[in-house]
Formats: sequence, structure tokens, C-alpha cells
Amino acid sequence: MVEINTNELTDAEAEQYDRQIRLWGLDSQKRLRSSRVLIIGVKGLGAEVAKNVTLAGVKSVTLLDDGVVTQDDICAQFLVPRDQLGKNRAEASLARTQNLNPMVKVTADTTPVADHPDEFFYEFETICATKCSHDQLLRIDNICRAKDIKFFCGDVFGFFGFTFADLQKHEFAEEVTEFKPSGGGEPETKRAKVEPVKTTVKRTETFVSLEDALSVDWTSEPYAKKLKKSESSYFLMKVLLKFRADKKRDPAPESRQADYEDLCKLRDEELAKMSVPAEKVPDHLLSLVFAEVSPACAIVGGVLSQEIIKALSQHEAPHKNMFFFNPERNLGHVECVGA
Repeated sequence: MVEINTNELTDAEAEQYDRQIRLWGLDSQKRLRSSRVLIIGVKGLGAEVAKNVTLAGVKSVTLLDDGVVTQDDICAQFLVPRDQLGKNRAEASLARTQNLNPMVKVTADTTPVADHPDEFFYEFETICATKCSHDQLLRIDNICRAKDIKFFCGDVFGFFGFTFADLQKHEFAEEVTEFKPSGGGEPETKRAKVEPVKTTVKRTETFVSLEDALSVDWTSEPYAKKLKKSESSYFLMKVLLKFRADKKRDPAPESRQADYEDLCKLRDEELAKMSVPAEKVPDHLLSLVFAEVSPACAIVGGVLSQEIIKALSQHEAPHKNMFFFNPERNLGHVECVGA
């Protein structure tokens, strides 16, 4: 059921969050205020998510990243001061994240995600994973499913980005507008035919696991029919995750030509395994996936943050279950995969 949170906001919190309370209601803000969020990976996309959920007024945000600040981070990661090159990325992002909202507890964790035991993840209501390998993502999602923790993941590769949500069984309240005949004692000719009436309804959505979403059989009847209309984003994501798994890194500008050739080869291999034509991911699209581009981080991070806030507040319908930003069309779209 849609939970009613009995924790009261302080006067300072009510003043701080006044505008968003007016937007999504006091109960939704209370649910946010009691939520603990783990953000894994604090590069460009992770920084956008950290900023937005901290400003929204959750209880706590933990920034987990064992990497160090590089010159590439200066281009897309606005939480890191320029004098922090070579320092741990999570710790370097801590002060600016905390300054966004002193009412939120912000901490940094420098332990590699793979070194954390399962029990570490139990402390959070929501986990958002970026810059993780395929196997790490599956592991964390399975932990979340076992403990009813909301799981999100996403990444930005150059101009391309994606997000995924596994909310398992998610209940939420949604405001709908109905048009009903107007009443009153006036003659029928003077009455308006209909008038809008807003009501709040409770709904439930069921989500599939990340493993199910990534192991779709594109030769099965429903997906074989869908294939012709599907654009390239899902398949590009699969190629990029495979590149990361094989190379232990993302495509890099300093090795552009070699990485581009490897991407083309991986594209051919991965799509052949799925019985999908290689032309589904054209060559020129593979040239747009190098480094993190700040505007793409802002777009994908804004969508990912919005979905986290909606899920925690149980306000409005969530995206089910993937969002893609396609640089070829400069458009984002939501796609339900694996259900």
C-alpha cells in the first residue's frame, strides 16, 4: 500500500521544502525525508543524481566511489573542485554535495563496490548504480530484490545514455483528471457540457529484474515483431556493457581509433548472438560514445533523479522500465523491456 509516514518535519524543513510540498504533498515529502540513498559511482551522471536527490530532501546520501579524480572529471563532474585532481572522487565530491542541503546527511565511501558484503546494501531504501560492470549490476539488483530495496542503474557514454529501474512491486498515488457533466439548477442550455475534476487514485506496477531485461530473446514472437520498430539504443547499451566487461573501462578519447574498431567487432558479435542484424547499431553511432558529455549527463541524470524521487515519494507513475537518450535523434524515450 502507499505508506503514510508519521515522522513530522521540523519548522525549518517545512520552510526549506515548501515549494516541493506544494508540488507533491506533505506525505510524499515525509517519505523522502526518511529515505537513505546509496549512489555508486560519482562521475558526471552520479554527480547529477547526487545533486538532485540531495536538494529533494532525503534523509541521507552515501557517495560510493573508489576511483580518483582525473582530468576527464573536470569536464562533466561539477561537484569536484579543480584542485582535487588525484584525490578520491567520493571524498572530493563530499563538501559541495553537503553544501547543497545541510539538512541531508552526506557521507563518502571509498571502498570498492565489489568488496562490500551483501549486508552493507541492506541499510538503504534506494540504490542507484553507475559505472558498474554487468556482473556487479546483476549482483546488486539481486540483493535489492531479496530485501525489497528499490534499484536503479544508468550510465552515460559520450552523447548516449540509459537508465533502468527495478521497483519490484511498486505502489503509488497518481492524480488523474476526469471530465464529468456539470450539475446545478441552471437550464441545460446554460450549463457547461463537462468540467474537469481531479482525483487521486492508487495504482500498482510490477517490475522485472535487470537480468530479465538484459536477457530478452529477440527471436521470440513478441520481440521478433517488436524488433523492426525498435531503435538502436537497447542494442548499443548491450555492446557498451560488454566493452566495459572485457576492457575493465569505458571507450576513451585517447584510444579512440582502437576502441572504435573494438566496438564494431563487439557489435557484430553481440548482435549475432541475439539474432539481430548488425545494421541495428550503425557504425557512426559507435563514434559518439566516448567520455562523458556534460549535457547528456544533465539530461539522463535529470530523468534518473526524477524517477528515484517519484519512487521514494510514491507520487506519480514511474517509468517502466528503461529510459534511453539516443544521440542520433537527440531524443529520449521510455521502453518496457523484459516484461
